[in-house]
Amino acid sequence: MKLLFICNQNQNRSKTAEEAFKDRFYTKSAGLYNDKPITEKQLAWADIVLVMEEEQRYELSKRFPKQYMQKRIISLDVPDIYHYNQPELIEILKRKVDELLPILTTH
Repeated sequence: MKLLFICNQNQNRSKTAEEAFKDRFYTKSAGLYNDKPITEKQLAWADIVLVMEEEQRYELSKRFPKQYMQKRIISLDVPDIYHYNQPELIEILKRKVDELLPILTTH
């Protein structure tokens, strides 16, 4: 399964998630407001898109309305208060994705 993790800058949350789950899934990460924002091609690649905050889901719907309707986009509800690979962030991400596994695997 191909998971795309998205946050604002692709520096901390989504980058950490990409690393944390690369042994279990095909993973990539992207940002919405960085120098190289997410592209339509990246969105098309993913089976499931996981955003860190609900407002990021809304931003995707504005930028990519057609793809948005065709993708499963799930908000993990992880605030932007963590650093890259911070142990607490990894723990939260793993717990939230593990809770979602039954939903993710019935895609």
